[in-house]
Amino acid sequence: MSDGFRIEEVDAVEAPPKARVVLETDSNAERKRDYLEGFLAQKPQADAVGEPGGVVYDGIIEALKEIYDPEIPVNIYDLGLIYGVEVTEDGHAVVTMTLTTPNCPVAESMPMEVEMRVGAVPGVGVAEVNLVWDPAWDPQKMSDEAKLELGML
Repeated sequence: MSDGFRIEEVDAVEAPPKARVVLETDSNAERKRDYLEGFLAQKPQADAVGEPGGVVYDGIIEALKEIYDPEIPVNIYDLGLIYGVEVTEDGHAVVTMTLTTPNCPVAESMPMEVEMRVGAVPGVGVAEVNLVWDPAWDPQKMSDEAKLELGML
C-alpha cells in the first residue's frame, strides 16, 4: 500500500496475562492499614453560615433577588446595588448596598425593605443594612443577565 500502513492478517491473538491477588495465608499476619477507614468515618461538614454555598448566605441572596428597583425591571442584586453580604455564626447579617443615585425615589424605603426581607430569612437573627455612596454605582456593576434584560449586551 502506498499510504505507509502495513496490514497483517492473523488467526488469533494471545490473551494478556490476568492480574493475580495473592492472599497471605499466615493467620498471624498484621492487617494492612485501611486508608479509606478514616475517610468513611468522617461526618459531613456543614457549610459555613456566612460563606457562599451556606444555607443562610444563599437564602439572603435569594431574598435580595426578589427585590426589584421600581424604575428598572431588574432585581437589586443583579443590578449591582449589593456590595457585600456578611453573616456571623450567630445569625447577624450585614448587607452593604448602594442605590443608583442619592436622589433615588426609594432612598428611604429600599434599605428598610432589604432589612425586612433579609431579617425574614431562616437562620438570620438580626439584619442590618449599611447604605453607602462610595464607590458610586455605575452600569458596569450589573450582572450579564441584567445587562441582557435591559438590552445592553
